[in-house]
Amino acid sequence: MSKKTKISKKTIKKAPTKKKSTKYSLKDTDKSVLQTWYSLMTLGRMLDERAPNYLKQAIGWSYHAPYAGHDGIQLAIGQLFTLNEDHLFPYYRDMLTCLSAGLSAEEIILNGISKGTDVASGGRHMSNHFAKPEWNIHNVSSCTGNHTLHAVGTARAIKRYGHQGCAISSQGESSTSEGYCYEAINGASCEKLPVIFVFQDNGYGISVPKRDQTANEFCADNFTGFLNLKIIHCDGKDVFDSMNAMTKAREHVLKEGTPVIVHAHCVRIHNHSNSDNHILYRDDKELAEVKAQDPLVRFKKELLKSKRFTTKELEKIEADMKEEMLEAHTKCMSAPNPDPNAIYDFVIPEPYIPQKFPDGDHNETGNEIKFIDALNTTLKEEFRRNPNTFIWGQDMANKDKGGIFNVSKGMQQEFGIERVFNAPIAEDFIVGTANGFSRFRDDIRVVVEGAEFADYFWPAMEQLVECTHDYWRTNGQFSPNIVIRLASGGYIGGGLYHSQNIEGALTTFPGLRVVSPSFADDAAGLLRTAIRSKGPTLYLEPKALYNANYAMATVPEEYEVPFGKAKVRREGENLSIITYGNTVHHSLDAAKDLEEQGHSVEVVDLRSLSPLDEESILKTVQKTNRVLVVHEDKVFAGFGGEIVALINEKAFDLLDAPVLRVGSTFTPVGFNRILERATLPNKQRIIEKALELLNY
Repeated sequence: MSKKTKISKKTIKKAPTKKKSTKYSLKDTDKSVLQTWYSLMTLGRMLDERAPNYLKQAIGWSYHAPYAGHDGIQLAIGQLFTLNEDHLFPYYRDMLTCLSAGLSAEEIILNGISKGTDVASGGRHMSNHFAKPEWNIHNVSSCTGNHTLHAVGTARAIKRYGHQGCAISSQGESSTSEGYCYEAINGASCEKLPVIFVFQDNGYGISVPKRDQTANEFCADNFTGFLNLKIIHCDGKDVFDSMNAMTKAREHVLKEGTPVIVHAHCVRIHNHSNSDNHILYRDDKELAEVKAQDPLVRFKKELLKSKRFTTKELEKIEADMKEEMLEAHTKCMSAPNPDPNAIYDFVIPEPYIPQKFPDGDHNETGNEIKFIDALNTTLKEEFRRNPNTFIWGQDMANKDKGGIFNVSKGMQQEFGIERVFNAPIAEDFIVGTANGFSRFRDDIRVVVEGAEFADYFWPAMEQLVECTHDYWRTNGQFSPNIVIRLASGGYIGGGLYHSQNIEGALTTFPGLRVVSPSFADDAAGLLRTAIRSKGPTLYLEPKALYNANYAMATVPEEYEVPFGKAKVRREGENLSIITYGNTVHHSLDAAKDLEEQGHSVEVVDLRSLSPLDEESILKTVQKTNRVLVVHEDKVFAGFGGEIVALINEKAFDLLDAPVLRVGSTFTPVGFNRILERATLPNKQRIIEKALELLNY
């Protein structure tokens, strides 16, 4: 996320970090620094222990994951985080991390009790998800470890733009079992990116012991074979060992530009969270052992034993921190709650509004181009227009290759490998790093081929879901400005994983635009609008149309098509066919044949599924009083059901017949052309169903 204002480090309660790589020790660390550390650790622990009381009093903080036992490493992460340079991605146990990085006690409590003035999300996100997007302390999801991909994406942008700083990702050891964590570390090591991965290892994933997570004693050892990756182990309970480890990690990243794993050995003193009861799986001996390793108690004893502080001095610090906590509590109790009417705010950013073609229509004639050429030309035009536009994906750019279907052909040659490049065959990596990359600057636009075929997109679904609620979850502070291109649909003899349609599932997510053009001009216009808009857009490309002569069209210069604006492809009086994508052409052919039989059929091309042009749908219903919904996807649970529901709800009185649907059978799409034809809709099926309606 771009920084609109520079914030002085003096506003942050943290100790100055050392400029030279000297080792931290109790003896050599300045007393004022030690005092700051003890203050932060004391205040953090007071908040950590007070948090469950808010739930008991029915005030809030219904989810709290205590950090006690992680004190050393969390203090160190926050102290090494450098404002205006670094990007921090904390996880739900990182209370002290965020406090050490500069959040105030008031900001911690506001998040915990989900107040409307919570700087992380305005009460929209789960408690204990501390963040301050304005400072690049990022709002992270509840999906453990998936923010590793965002950190890698941000680190890629840090490297691309020559920025001084690094990305810091923090997580528990169990979340490293997730596939996207491996993908993140693989990608960071392959690309040599400036990112620190901190594993806070307390031995448990809720109640699952580490032995059930990995064969190695320490999960960081799972990554020892990765090139360009440094692994540092430290005692996460010890302040000085943790500070030294994080200092060494950040210095290495800034000097070498390659990633580091810091594996911090911690203990979990309390339950996993306030919904967990660790007595059910930990015995008294273990609980006594972890309590005996309390980092705060240990640090206090060290300070007293060294005679750097007296008991009276530490008691004064403790009293001051308690007063600070109580003052913050008092302020937070009077803070406003979220406005229930605000749930519709920040669902998705306002899109780019076309200027030259506000209705997404034109009357130009002349040279017609193919669908695929319209995409290629528009991508190049938008890359020339905005130098902060990037594209990556599988088979994206290797010599003359430009995507599996050559949509991006010639782009790397013109714009260079820094802006047009290949990604690993890892769909969630492709989308997740796009999310992270777009956080670096507001004017960045990322286009990705989310998968070589839409059917292969499912591994990226968690990252897609993440993108769809980032804007809402951050209370409008961040939106991933991403266009996800997917080659969709059948009619190519592709079979499983090469011919399915997935829009019925994807349109269920608020915060996501979904479009599906059917002609070359709309392919160009919708792509241009998508790239220029903020927020995520899923751009479905019916691949059977790439080189189809019947999808060719004249594309005006700088052609634009607005979201949520359907187009009447053929005027009619007796029946309306509402369709999109490949079946627009089948519907037009059917309408032409029906005209020869004396029936006037209107064909409406939705172009945009979300947002949906309700006005045009209701207008055509009013005009013809009979409606046939046609799409390539399965009828059962397909997107057409939403159109039928809309018509029944808002235009039932206008109907002279029930709304009918044509789509695929409720089966997968087979590889053999005979099986494919038996599954997918075609002109004849549309005609048969249309006649049923016309004769009703």
